[in-house]
Amino acid sequence: MRRVLIACVAAVLTVVIAGPAVAHGPDPLVGGGLFAQNKVLGYRWAASGTPPYDMKIAIHSARDDANTTRRSQAPTYEYDTGASNVIYYGTDVPCGVNGLACFSRDPPGWFGMWFRENGHRFDWGTLKWCELSGSPDGCYEAETIALDELGHVLGLDHHDNFDDDSDYKDAVVQTYSRTKPKTGYDAHAFGRCDVATLQQQYDLPSYTTTYSTCLDVPTYATLAASSTAVHAGSMVTFTSTLRSDGTGRLSNNPISARVLVLQQRTSSGWVDVVTMSPASSAGTYTTSLTPRVSQDYRALFRKPSGEGIQTDASGSVTVTVTATCTGTCPRVAPVVRR
Repeated sequence: MRRVLIACVAAVLTVVIAGPAVAHGPDPLVGGGLFAQNKVLGYRWAASGTPPYDMKIAIHSARDDANTTRRSQAPTYEYDTGASNVIYYGTDVPCGVNGLACFSRDPPGWFGMWFRENGHRFDWGTLKWCELSGSPDGCYEAETIALDELGHVLGLDHHDNFDDDSDYKDAVVQTYSRTKPKTGYDAHAFGRCDVATLQQQYDLPSYTTTYSTCLDVPTYATLAASSTAVHAGSMVTFTSTLRSDGTGRLSNNPISARVLVLQQRTSSGWVDVVTMSPASSAGTYTTSLTPRVSQDYRALFRKPSGEGIQTDASGSVTVTVTATCTGTCPRVAPVVRR
């Protein structure tokens, strides 16, 4: 049964790799579905192939890397001597003739992982795990390879790189692993395009979590006023909401802890009036001011430089002000109440 499951996964992988993918986009998915959000995936060492001590430490470190850098509600990993999921190290691996390590997965409950023994002879040379060989040039870091495999278990397929591999560090889940001292051989965190797919498939862990820069998620801002017809000197409270407008798990999520500004329309265009304050409800922002003249307002969210979401402006809201003075009322700046 174990080998049948692996064969099925390999067939799915072939189909995914052969299809078109956009470089610098999120990782594609392997077949077979997903695990439940935030599921804890336990693992233990295979009795027939227990890794050496330093290999165990490397795999545990990869587990910690996956758990702390997933930035999503993807499953986490923990070592559990009673787990049904096993990790094997040794000579009896179903990884193909050139495979350093491999995995199998059968959501919603099972996965397996295999690592070849240090010193295995390939056609191209001898496998050296850095952790077991004194870390010479040309070795493979087991922690990085294990993180790659753990990403596969979560559903990630190999990232589609540019022809020159200039974006190699955007993902740990790669078709070809690198040896020391090449760039990316010692990655200890999921790359931004690994995280992007995990966020798309499993959702963000909180409304304040930043979106991976490998994404470009549309946003949707709204604005409402407590009153749209007031006397001069009356206070108006403006309330804005900001939500994601992506697909799947990234659709209609409140977006909190960002910067929204209230703008007013002038003869030369829209200008900032005040930065709105976070309200108690997720993705909600508010501010109050005392308009002196009739004015159009809108809320504006500007795309942060370090986040994969888009700029958006709300529709405009007109506040009509009835003057209490006689004659022509002077045009003055609004009084802002933060």
